[in-house]
Amino acid sequence: MTSTRPKLFDAVNAVIIGLISLLCILPMLLVLMVSFTDETSIRQFGYQLFPSEFLLDAYKLLMLGSTPLYRSYMISIFITVVGTLLAVTITGMAGYTLAAKHIRYRNGLGLFFFITMVFNTGLVPWYLINLNLGINNTLWALIIPSLVFNPFNLFLVRNYMSQIPSAMTEAAKIDGASDFYIAFRIFFPLCMPVLATITLFYGIGYWNNWFNAIMLVDNEKLYPLQYLLFKLNSEISMIQQMQSSGALVGVEALPQESVKMATAILTIGPVVLFYPFLQRYFIKGLLIGSLKE
Repeated sequence: MTSTRPKLFDAVNAVIIGLISLLCILPMLLVLMVSFTDETSIRQFGYQLFPSEFLLDAYKLLMLGSTPLYRSYMISIFITVVGTLLAVTITGMAGYTLAAKHIRYRNGLGLFFFITMVFNTGLVPWYLINLNLGINNTLWALIIPSLVFNPFNLFLVRNYMSQIPSAMTEAAKIDGASDFYIAFRIFFPLCMPVLATITLFYGIGYWNNWFNAIMLVDNEKLYPLQYLLFKLNSEISMIQQMQSSGALVGVEALPQESVKMATAILTIGPVVLFYPFLQRYFIKGLLIGSLKE
């Protein structure tokens, strides 16, 4: 009797988790199906999980249209990889500075970074600083404004590093190791869970960022994927409104709804592929890093 209960409990858990997983997959599957659906069918019957006809009009418009989507894709990949590596490195070094007990004024620096979480200077100072840096219409305009580490990520790293015994730092100091050596050869390898966690945060932030482009970039050759798709969807919506009002005649109707869904599929791909590699570190890094010192 005792051996039957655990099996029944595991079976019930498996069924419940399976149903929840199915509920999580169905919306994404619906988005995928709608992206292949004819625009006329969407207007008549709404979103369908099993459309009567599969078309590639939305993907042809995005991939083979006048917009250089492949170039924007490469720009987004570049700024995501480079920006994430730089941001994680800077955040990790700052976290080590605040966690190392032998560094003076670390508590004052921690208070300074905490204040930036509470008070925001606003958009105008942010724009003027970036303007004076001379990074407008360059790839650095898509990297540097988001490069200054997020204080939340900083405190995650600081709290995680605070769990490392100070005896390790003292032993390394006795052996003549510098702070740079201790940070990169001792602390960073021991803090892989929290570093992987903030890598995911920074990576998603860079991949989804279109605000820097709309504020600092005028050159179409430097548009990242998110901003290009945002601009394209806005243009399609404008054309649809002009057609419905009769101001634009003789132009073929564009697949607005299916383009929106195809946009979601194209933009979510790298994130979905990126997350499984960091999943095993994610929960551990987030939980331990969020503990108060």
